[in-house]
Amino acid sequence: MRVAMMTKEYPPEIYGGAGVHVTELVAQLKQLCEVDVHCMGAPRVGAVVHTPDPALAGANPALATLSAELRMADAATGADVVHSHTWYTGLAGHLASALYDVPHILTAHSLEPRRPWKAEQLGGGYRISSWSERNAVEHADAVIAVSAGMRLDVLDAYPFVDPHRVHVVRNGIDTSVWHAGPAGPRDSALAKIGVDPDQPMVAFVGRITRQKGVGHLIAAAHHFAPEIQLVLCAGAPDTPEIAAETEQAVAALAAHRGNVFWVREMLPTDQVREILSAATVFVCPSVYEPLGIVNLEAMACETAVVASDVGGIPEVVEDGVTGRLVHYNSYEPEAFEQALAESVNAIAADVGTAQAMGKAGRARAIAEFSWAAIAQQTLDVYQDALSRR
Repeated sequence: MRVAMMTKEYPPEIYGGAGVHVTELVAQLKQLCEVDVHCMGAPRVGAVVHTPDPALAGANPALATLSAELRMADAATGADVVHSHTWYTGLAGHLASALYDVPHILTAHSLEPRRPWKAEQLGGGYRISSWSERNAVEHADAVIAVSAGMRLDVLDAYPFVDPHRVHVVRNGIDTSVWHAGPAGPRDSALAKIGVDPDQPMVAFVGRITRQKGVGHLIAAAHHFAPEIQLVLCAGAPDTPEIAAETEQAVAALAAHRGNVFWVREMLPTDQVREILSAATVFVCPSVYEPLGIVNLEAMACETAVVASDVGGIPEVVEDGVTGRLVHYNSYEPEAFEQALAESVNAIAADVGTAQAMGKAGRARAIAEFSWAAIAQQTLDVYQDALSRR
């Protein structure tokens, strides 16, 4: 079997969970079948890179993306299966399927109807991305949802999709990469930041976007116990407006309580791992999260997790065992922020509980989220789609 894997992100250009997913999946799938990676961005070894039409320089980013997808579809000749990830490649998968009469498999990492704030970033392009996603989902031979919660979202957002075509194959974690322990002395991120290793520390890792709930975390941190240090690994803001909001909120928090360390650049994996494994608690305040690979990364590093109970997060974080789940309602933000703070304070004040949750989290990550198993489950979806044709 030859698979045309279609993705916007691929190493070294990865900025979100979808890119991590594709990277790990491809590495495992290559042991089971042939895989040609088609991606966007800068030229690189190991992938065919597709760029937008130069005539669209300065156009709405959604239009530029569609032009790159036309090139991607054209290049997929010879594949037995095309597999697209996110709306950025859904049209390419759909067109390649029609051109070459092969199955199109689509992995739903998130859904545009569940992210209306993206209109801030894309303007009218958000309507284009929404159309592209809907078209791809409704016509795909099979849809892979990265959690059971995401499967329900797919069927709710796109009710014309046959439920038998929507399969759950969850995201995974490489526990040989993500594990507890310090970085080397030369690479120590905590030493560079200036964190006190003898005081409790709470960490966040994620992009500055409405989806990740960074604003809720900053508001909650006003109620953290004074000895708690907050390390925000937060960058790549979606818009100048949310960047300015975050800047002001962090400045106000630092003036109010201190013990705030903001890392704005993307750190290498080893340094992120060091921060996660040193944290007493990892906080995931997302308002929308199909699964949340970052929670798995923290758990694999033996760190207790406090997270919102949205999307697929409850399938990862076991409440009371690997951390705490906090109920989120869009109409009760202050209650959510207060509950976040209370959960963080309770775990940070009880070292024994924090350590027990961390160990339980790593055990769960190893037992239930292996990439090798995920690759085999994905191959099964391919074979089912081929047999149906």
